[in-house]
Amino acid sequence: MTAEPSIPKASSSPRLTSLSHGGGCGCKIAPGVLSEILKNTNKMPVPPQLLVGLETADDAAVYQLSDDIAVIATTDFFMPIVDDPYQFGRIAATNAISDVYAMGGTPIFALALVGMPVNVLSTEVIGKILEGGESVCREAGIPIAGGHTIDS
Repeated sequence: MTAEPSIPKASSSPRLTSLSHGGGCGCKIAPGVLSEILKNTNKMPVPPQLLVGLETADDAAVYQLSDDIAVIATTDFFMPIVDDPYQFGRIAATNAISDVYAMGGTPIFALALVGMPVNVLSTEVIGKILEGGESVCREAGIPIAGGHTIDS
């Protein structure tokens, strides 16, 4: 029998905003720096079905499936702009969902991405962030279909 790994205990959770050198989208890499980073990538041919891709620097991609149907795909990572974990989750989810609406789409499901220092933030704080995001999805009728987590 294998022992379950222990959950790191945060002695006391810091203010969420102390974990970021800039809030929200303010932590995005500057466009010029991003262009430099990406200059030797994306050498693959672009299929004609990819209606919106890297060339427009949009926050979402659009891929044509048929004459009537296109898929809008986006990911988002949002640094804390408030210290209340529940509200931060709500803000982050709203921001991510808005990328689909901005492209004229209707969200049909969401994936939750969590990158948190589990030895710094308590599991309760991280759970509240997820609860906040889930509340926005529930209000919008968008199921959370899965996601990915990392200890950052």
